[in-house]
Amino acid sequence: MKYSLRIVLNCSILGSFLFSACGEKKTRIDYSGWAHYGGSEDGARYSSLSQITTENVAQLEVAWTYNTGDAGERSQIQCQPIVVNGLLYATTPKLNVFALDAATGAEVWRFDPFQVLGGENSWAGTNRGVSYWENGDDKRILFGAGNWLMAVNALTGEPIMDFGVGGKVDLRKDLDTDMEDFLIVANSPGVVYEDLIIIGMRLSEGLDAAPGNIRAYNIRTGKREWIFHTIPQEGEFGYETWDKEHIRQIGGANNWAGMTVDHERGIVYVPTGSATYDFWGGYRPGDNLFSNSLLALDAKTGKRIWHFQAVHHDVWDRDFPANPNLIRIQKDGKWIDAVAQISKQGYTYVFDRETGEPVWPIIETPVTQSTLPGEQTSPTQPIPSLPEPFMNMVFEDKDILNLKPEWEAQVREKLGDSKMGDTWLPPSADNGIVLFPGMDGGGEWGGASFDPTNQTMYVNANQIPWVIRMTANANFENIGQAVYTNYCGTCHGLERQGNPPAIPTLLGVKEKYTADSLDILLQKGRGAMPAFGHISKEERMILVDYLMGKAEAPADKKEMEAAKSMLYPRYYMNGYQKLTTNEGLYGSNPPWGLLTAIDMSTGKKKWQVTLGEIDSLSAQGFAPTGTENYGGPVATAGGVLFIAATKDEKIRAFDKETGKILWEAKLPASGHATPAVYEKNGKQYLVIACGGGKGTKSGDAYVAFALPD
Repeated sequence: MKYSLRIVLNCSILGSFLFSACGEKKTRIDYSGWAHYGGSEDGARYSSLSQITTENVAQLEVAWTYNTGDAGERSQIQCQPIVVNGLLYATTPKLNVFALDAATGAEVWRFDPFQVLGGENSWAGTNRGVSYWENGDDKRILFGAGNWLMAVNALTGEPIMDFGVGGKVDLRKDLDTDMEDFLIVANSPGVVYEDLIIIGMRLSEGLDAAPGNIRAYNIRTGKREWIFHTIPQEGEFGYETWDKEHIRQIGGANNWAGMTVDHERGIVYVPTGSATYDFWGGYRPGDNLFSNSLLALDAKTGKRIWHFQAVHHDVWDRDFPANPNLIRIQKDGKWIDAVAQISKQGYTYVFDRETGEPVWPIIETPVTQSTLPGEQTSPTQPIPSLPEPFMNMVFEDKDILNLKPEWEAQVREKLGDSKMGDTWLPPSADNGIVLFPGMDGGGEWGGASFDPTNQTMYVNANQIPWVIRMTANANFENIGQAVYTNYCGTCHGLERQGNPPAIPTLLGVKEKYTADSLDILLQKGRGAMPAFGHISKEERMILVDYLMGKAEAPADKKEMEAAKSMLYPRYYMNGYQKLTTNEGLYGSNPPWGLLTAIDMSTGKKKWQVTLGEIDSLSAQGFAPTGTENYGGPVATAGGVLFIAATKDEKIRAFDKETGKILWEAKLPASGHATPAVYEKNGKQYLVIACGGGKGTKSGDAYVAFALPD
């Protein structure tokens, strides 16, 4: 199948700005600052600053460190700071928002959202950034804390009390549903378009999930201005791709990865995730629009302009993981304004911004079909012909870790009868399957960097296999097991074994908690674990009793009927499981972390290098192996590509043209975030959040680097 290309006019790069002309319109994108999630408004993660070069980058030293002081057990900082008018804005592990002098790291103000929300701030979820808006003297920082959207004065940190109700908007409301008791976390920053903030949300992974509707709020008042139903309602486009009987009980198809606005065209590009339940879709036969889709919406009204679905009827949790890049490329001698979306699958999908036509053909390809009872997978999936994948796409027998015979034996034992060798193998009740790319990609939420001066996209990837095993549903004789399975089983496994260290075991909980303290943990969450305050007190007490070993007796008749009135998948995935050795080494041959440069004018890879190092393996002669990595790269006009992301607690600089490593520095904790690059008082800075987590030690610092005076 061939697609035509829509041609737009040429642009020129002048200093720090990119100009693009279209009729009488002109758009100027400033790449010298870092005022948006992704740096510039097009999400490029590119800086036109050139003080730091390939020749002097090795001289970088710590300019300042800001310790937040509130790291906790398994806490994280995934925040990419923004810098506006000399102030750096970011968040702490407990979701305090702060402003620093960007040159010195001195705190200007700090705001604890629980001053407005009330109670003790024990929330330790994730937050990936904040948004800035100004109109005259009215300057605001907007951010998410749990299920709340809040606004504070950008200069003082004082809450804007006439925003929403008492300075806050409850994102559980105005969803156009009959319910309000949902798990909702505003983890990625919304995007600003004129006087609107457009925002998505992280949701539950189970059938208790809210619908992932996209909403725009008035920045001045907090009033909802528009909503787009990612799970269509009756009469709306896409409704026919769902089962009518159950559609109102299905959630997900949400945007948790962030979005990007084309301000000239007034289009917001919104990537979405999978519908629930993620791994068995018997209640949702059909393609399930608009899950796993890139949506182009009118930013002023929320009306759909075009869409592309990357995974039909997803049963692999193939969410789009990052906000897209708005790119301008010269293909076959003609300039195209395009939108590029990376994926967990290791593909990059590229479209004309206005029409949604693929820049390179995308082929509907026959794939293996499910044998799970009640499941109806899609006969085909869309595979892009270009750009080239940024990682290996298949895990086969030859790819099993064989650096040492004992490691290979351990991996093969854990594989058991699991099938492999097919990216699109569907989950099965008869055997496990190797999911490759794994649950975390491929590409992940750090996103990609696009350099408009050389039309190159830079993207990091995890090249690690995971295993999916499906188990038939509990029979409800033990209501505690049924409630646990519904809310906790996907992460911690049906046997409560977890996936340490990232996902702890729940065996032996009664040795660590009392019933009361466990109930508080469920209500408030900790680290990457979300709060379960949205579930009923009765269900929470059943869950506490089960985890404390007090729920062996069958439930009473009333509890049983309440449980059976809910939707439960016929089959459950038995916990998130990386394929590893007994000591936690990944079950595939390295490299486990990759950094790739793709020429976006041709779709071909320019270079690919290993990202990250495990010192203990290097000492044994196995180097470099790469590591898991969470956080994205930043390209600069100085010829340098910066990235932290790796589990080895380092930040690195690469030559953006060759992939040669030029510099690295040890961080106080892993920098599982994307750096920000900015200038103040004539000096260029590089700053990274060092929050750790994801199986590494937690941290509380932001560290800035600069050249010596």
